[in-house]
Amino acid sequence: MKNILLLCLTCLFLLDASAQTTKKIQELENQRNELQQQIAASETLLRSTKKDVKSQLDNLALINGQIEDRKKYIRSIENDVQSLNNEINTLQRQLRGLQRELKDKKDKYGASVQYMYRNKSIQEKLMFIFSAENLSQTYRRLRYVREYADYQRLQAIEIERKQKQVEAKKTELETTRSAKEKLLQEGEAEKKKLEKQEKDKQTILNGLKRKQRNIQNEINKKRRSANRLNAQIDRLIEQEIEKARKRAEEEARKKAKEEAAKKGTKPIDKSKVVENPAVKGTVDKFRMNTEDRKLSGTFEKNKGILPMPITGPYVIVGRYGQYAVTKNVRLDNKGIDIRGKAGAKARAIFDGEVSAIFKYNGLNNVLVRHGNYISVYCNLSTVVVTKGAKVTTRQEIGTVHADASGNPILHFQLRKETTKLNPEVWLGR
Repeated sequence: MKNILLLCLTCLFLLDASAQTTKKIQELENQRNELQQQIAASETLLRSTKKDVKSQLDNLALINGQIEDRKKYIRSIENDVQSLNNEINTLQRQLRGLQRELKDKKDKYGASVQYMYRNKSIQEKLMFIFSAENLSQTYRRLRYVREYADYQRLQAIEIERKQKQVEAKKTELETTRSAKEKLLQEGEAEKKKLEKQEKDKQTILNGLKRKQRNIQNEINKKRRSANRLNAQIDRLIEQEIEKARKRAEEEARKKAKEEAAKKGTKPIDKSKVVENPAVKGTVDKFRMNTEDRKLSGTFEKNKGILPMPITGPYVIVGRYGQYAVTKNVRLDNKGIDIRGKAGAKARAIFDGEVSAIFKYNGLNNVLVRHGNYISVYCNLSTVVVTKGAKVTTRQEIGTVHADASGNPILHFQLRKETTKLNPEVWLGR
């Protein structure tokens, strides 16, 4: 019975391992499918055929964004191939182990069959039993004969099951090898598409080289506009920080009064306590009230999985920080620029409160506070929220403005108080 139980447990373990391998392949496919769908959707974003500098710069930004997405996809394929290689090596080791166990069991079974053949007659078994020197030895020999027969039957069953395990492991190994081969072919196809995009990019760059002065003028115009917009955002954020500080002070005063009332002593204004940055939490304690601290903590836990702030297919056409537009032209972006499809909507990346709505160059811009984090949505033609309104994750904020070429581009920023953050690190893609 112990042998049968052990055999069943082994079978269950191997079946579970097989299921895990199949599940792993499926998970890798699902992850790649998400990236593939994003790339396919981004390819539906039409490029302008105009030859003016602005249109060509927009085309260059779109192609750069698509190239980055495709490179990311190729990297994911390469990582998945390595993962499948590791899985194949593991399966090969397991298969060799099963084959060794099968051979060992066959050898033992063969030896037992030969032994039983040599001692097959009833007379020989009876002689073996009754030639014992005493009753105790007779009983042990009788039990041995019975147990040996049971052992032989178990060995036959175990060999049959072990053979099935070997076949199942071979099938699993072939499935994994097939998945790897398919992935390698997909990787080669994606590399060819990447080469074509790189050529398209070079064609645009060659065209822009002859218009260096016009490029610089266009970039300078963008830079001046961005600087004025950022200055306005900075002012509003400073005001929001001050409001949060006053809310925290008011909460601290109320708590001090309640504590003093309970003790019958004079209340101490805790909001005036000197902050000590060396002591963890003392600065934030008087900058945020309880509700803000709770929301900030929840927001931080979602780092890397926050939704994109735009609906539908998209391409990030402007990266955070300093990046090269052309060889001699660089931009410093305080957020990211996301190009969407016509009719794209801006949406909240997390629960929060609309802290400000302002216009710049005739377009709307919205600030949403998530504790001491603030998300900023710029370049909106219409807004469907109001100042002070509570918003939930993925709730629509407004429609992204489309330029003369029909390109809707959302400028998105993320701050922790006055500190500028790279949104791509926080968003799930």
